[in-house]
Amino acid sequence: MDEFALRRVPRNKRLPFIGVALVHAGMLTALDQFMLGAALGHGMSIIDAYTAIFIASVICGVLTYGMGVAGMQEGMSCSLLARWCGFGRIGSALIGIVIAVSLMGWFGIQTAIFGKSLDFALGGHLGFNAAAAIAGIALTILVAIGFRALRFIAKFAIPLFIAAICYISFLTLSGHDVSSLILIKPSGETIGVSSAITIIIGAYTLAALTTPDITRYLSNKKQVLGVSLITIIVGEFIVNGLAITLARAIGSSDVVTIMSTAAGGIGLLIVIFSTLRVNDLNLYSSSLGLANAIECLFGIRLNYIATTLAIGAVGTTLSILGILDQFIGFLELMGILFPPIVGIMLVEYYFVRTYKNVLDSSRATEALPDHKNTPSIVWPGLIGCAFGGFIGFFIDVGVPAINSLVAASLFYYLVTILARRFRPMVKQAV
Repeated sequence: MDEFALRRVPRNKRLPFIGVALVHAGMLTALDQFMLGAALGHGMSIIDAYTAIFIASVICGVLTYGMGVAGMQEGMSCSLLARWCGFGRIGSALIGIVIAVSLMGWFGIQTAIFGKSLDFALGGHLGFNAAAAIAGIALTILVAIGFRALRFIAKFAIPLFIAAICYISFLTLSGHDVSSLILIKPSGETIGVSSAITIIIGAYTLAALTTPDITRYLSNKKQVLGVSLITIIVGEFIVNGLAITLARAIGSSDVVTIMSTAAGGIGLLIVIFSTLRVNDLNLYSSSLGLANAIECLFGIRLNYIATTLAIGAVGTTLSILGILDQFIGFLELMGILFPPIVGIMLVEYYFVRTYKNVLDSSRATEALPDHKNTPSIVWPGLIGCAFGGFIGFFIDVGVPAINSLVAASLFYYLVTILARRFRPMVKQAV
């Protein structure tokens, strides 16, 4: 039941493509993605919204494929892989904590939607706090069962979610002139293209970063490419696109309002079922990240089930405290903080390749590199993340998410290459 949190996934434990693809697609074919599309449709023109989606999708697709191939080749989760990809043991622990905390926030947002829908379906008699608590407890227990439970749920939930969204869209849009919906001005607070790209990347980058958690169960690069394309096409263009149009038709960005208005009780059931399906991924990757962090910092191997229960309790508390009200701000923050991490890991794994030989030799035995070949902390990686975040927050020109990604990646590459070239000269001089 440790879910290979602190070791490679052996080749004989790899899984069929379709099950893994559905689990990964579940990251974007979900209600949080529908919420994002609704927010874009409520605050942007159709052309601006799709421009932002296209640009962000190209960037996120490249990041997802790069991280996915690394996870597949090494058989490691993201937080474990980070030890040899720009951060070291202590640095990867910090990355694991950041991932865990962020996914707790996502868990809280999803649980709040679940609770709101459940309370709405019961006519408000249960109360939001009680409904959110029930939702959080049920989801936490489910995820404690492990990855096999996620695959079982994804096989049924994702096709049903997509079919239901398409059906609801048909019912709603059949009574409207689609061309007029495209031309009308957005009724919500205006969102610029630059901000929208950052928001979309913020909604996706954490999925890109944690892609190794899923693709470590795959067997080749073609499967990783298939997973990446399916997730981008279905999540960004289909789910987002339908949400944009529905939000404009109904005049609201509230998914519970949209679903209940469009399909009544069926719509609320879709909300609840979709939330159940995506929140298991949030809790799963959060548990993996925290397990790696605690092992790196204190040498303690956490029990997977106990860790999952603890994180679920924190996420449920966040939902009760009102994290759903901070959804867009949360996405903007994610769109600046996470691209630097992904960028540095990709630059190290594919270009700098400091630990290529170490990873290659240990991969042959399906073991992890030993302690003497594992850096304690890689300062250029941590400083690069801080530098990228600073650029993303304080440079107004361009797109914040892209600024932070490029700044951190270039910083890490230049510093590590220069250090590698000057180190022999320093030793010779001494």
